Amino acid sequence: MHSFNIESSDKLLDHVGWEILLALQQDARLSYAEIGRRVGLSAPAVMERVRRLEDAGIITGYTAKVDISRLGLPIQAVLRVRIPGDRYGHMQKVMNECPEVLECHHVTGDDCLIMKIAAASMRDLERLIGRFGTFGPTTTSVILSSPVTERIIDRRENDLSEQNGKH
Repeated sequence: MHSFNIESSDKLLDHVGWEILLALQQDARLSYAEIGRRVGLSAPAVMERVRRLEDAGIITGYTAKVDISRLGLPIQAVLRVRIPGDRYGHMQKVMNECPEVLECHHVTGDDCLIMKIAAASMRDLERLIGRFGTFGPTTTSVILSSPVTERIIDRRENDLSEQNGKH
């Protein structure tokens, strides 16, 4: 049995930790040396800090941002589905096998799932709506624009713990 010593996020995310996290959110391809130059640490010290942030589950991965419209999927929509409980497992399987599903969230309220989907054409969007409509009633909203997409979390400017009523 392994014993993991996960540091608290407060200890990991001191001022320098937040500076490192901000730099990586802005550009995950930055070298440890460049991040170190920005925050006043050596490259090995930055590497160790990043490793600890990864081990604590604060940093969960590194990805490339892709413009899906340039990949032939210019239509994006939000699809809400109300699913009877006995069909949820099968619906999950279908969603995981459907590359047009970009995101899916299990939510409270009238709908069970909210999905962000992408389609090459309105005909393809209609096909997707029909495919998921076999599980239960759906509501679809075509996305016209996205003024906020991926927000960078920066506690330095906006103390998240104070927003949540913690002092």
